[in-house]
Amino acid sequence: MKFNSQLMEELVTTYGPSGNEDNIRIYIKEQIEDYVDKIEVDSLGNLIARKKGNGKKIMIAAHMDQIGLMITDIDKDGFLRFTNVGGISPYILMSQKVIFENGRVGVVYVEPIEDISKLKLSNMFIDIGVNNKEEAENLVNIGDICIYKPDYSENDNVIHTRYLDDRVGCYVAIEAIKGIKNPKNDLYFVFTVQEEVGLRGAKTSAFKVEPDIGIAIDVTGSGDTPKAKTFAVGLNEGTAIKIKDNSIITHPKLREHMVNIARNNDIPYQMEVLEHGGTDSGAIHLTKEGVPTGAISIPTRYVHSTIETASKKDILDSVKLLIKLLESDIQL
Repeated sequence: MKFNSQLMEELVTTYGPSGNEDNIRIYIKEQIEDYVDKIEVDSLGNLIARKKGNGKKIMIAAHMDQIGLMITDIDKDGFLRFTNVGGISPYILMSQKVIFENGRVGVVYVEPIEDISKLKLSNMFIDIGVNNKEEAENLVNIGDICIYKPDYSENDNVIHTRYLDDRVGCYVAIEAIKGIKNPKNDLYFVFTVQEEVGLRGAKTSAFKVEPDIGIAIDVTGSGDTPKAKTFAVGLNEGTAIKIKDNSIITHPKLREHMVNIARNNDIPYQMEVLEHGGTDSGAIHLTKEGVPTGAISIPTRYVHSTIETASKKDILDSVKLLIKLLESDIQL
């Protein structure tokens, strides 16, 4: 299996923050429509693609949305104030370029502050290079959302980019859709909205799909950088099979089945116990009377930064595991 650099770059550089996922939804639809039996968009904006099979109804979720900044005020000189959409650190945000859906680029900076340890988003502003409020209002409106200006690079081993979270999960799902030729199970690939602001798309789409089994695909952290907090996941060690995070304890029989699939197919894997954060699995498994749910995680350094880093090998291992899992007879 070859790493598809073009697909990955196009995924991570397509605009689509939480609540405004139209562009990335259109892009993903174009990538998969020839490989699925049915595509629909639900009321909240989730893209649901079905590959028909006669086995269990399985929902595979990867979220499309990105973290970003929403404009809350424009001052008399044309500087923009903002709030966060999803988890953003002011220390990472400072001195970054951002881009709006209309292509307008701005830079983020901070008011003079004596103690940088007290930096907050409220101390920061966006400079879009105008002279006054009127000029700014011709370009940007209150409520508009900007994201980090896209950037992508790779070498033989890893990719460095903004927004691996969770466009890499979308990549894994898309490559699995293309790789599964004769689905044994009834597969619903859901590219969800608004995960970064509370797993909202997964909650509504799982209620609609009513799956027998749920699988979320998302990033996880790594414990392999200098003086990192102890965490038994690292790059180039294989895909990660989730045991727990703050939103879920994965179903033990499904988790065991995933481990057996990896072992029987010589797919390198790691076991993930994440002490913070959550994924769409947290919403799926609580749907109606409950859904047995697991998660495949892509080890990623520097999550929610502008230099998220992941191993090409781990990404491909994640695709292989997902394909083999979805082609298997899952007995719980």
